Amino acid sequence: MKQKVRDVIARHEAAGRRFEAAGVGSFVLEQGDGDPVVLMHGVPVSCFLYRKVVPELAARGLRGVAFDLPGLGLAERPEGFDYSWSGLASWTGAAIDALGIERCHLVVHDIGGPVGFEWAIRNPERVLSLTALNTLVDAATFRRPWSMHPFSIRGVGEVWLRGTPKFLFSEIFYLQGVKDRAAAPRAEVYAHQALLRREDNGRAFLRIMRGFELTEQKERFFFDGLAGRDYPAQVVWGRDDPALGERRRQAVQRALGVEQPTLLPAKHFLQEDQAPAVAEAIASSTQAGRRA
Repeated sequence: MKQKVRDVIARHEAAGRRFEAAGVGSFVLEQGDGDPVVLMHGVPVSCFLYRKVVPELAARGLRGVAFDLPGLGLAERPEGFDYSWSGLASWTGAAIDALGIERCHLVVHDIGGPVGFEWAIRNPERVLSLTALNTLVDAATFRRPWSMHPFSIRGVGEVWLRGTPKFLFSEIFYLQGVKDRAAAPRAEVYAHQALLRREDNGRAFLRIMRGFELTEQKERFFFDGLAGRDYPAQVVWGRDDPALGERRRQAVQRALGVEQPTLLPAKHFLQEDQAPAVAEAIASSTQAGRRA
């Protein structure tokens, strides 16, 4: 299995390229020649989560672009970096610039939502459309799901991350995130864990988990900023997500003014077993973005 996991990661690396933004090295998957679609990941994953979505977007005439946030995946993990949502949003802007993207369709997932929302609010003229996948916006009342809560506690998070066997990690990943296990072979789930730990054993990830800005001020910033946008938005949701369920979805719908979400038969990581459907929904939104 070790060899298989190494092979999975090697194929992933071969499919993308390295780049640098704001002094931090990272990694990007990109494919296609059409309008850019920037795909934001969350935790505890990386752009590896979009490995199936990027080619699906390219097949629909779009340029899929998924990069690793600092501290995750194949990105560097600098000690002095600001791993808060605001810090990651600032770096995201630098990454989009470094990749030569002037305007884009934005897709956000998990904490890639708060990160991407902040960039979009501060750069509305650069957003063509917004697609929200199983994410959060109600920062003041958000509570980490049980599978993520231990990582926010100092000492406990380190032990939990270091001591979690691969098999247990994969079972939690399936339980919380993947409805169709056949769509995500165990070696690929193990690759998610290997990309999380890497050379710092996940210390940067723990700083991200402890940098959530769960304040009323941040929530007002999101709701007020997103309400003032002039580009189209949609909500595409794994309807069986046990981590970010109906309450989170309804909050995102309120923030974006979306009455009818697209509900897919999936859990939290809908990119794993619903990649074609996710890409099709994004492609439909890009048409609305062009008209706007």
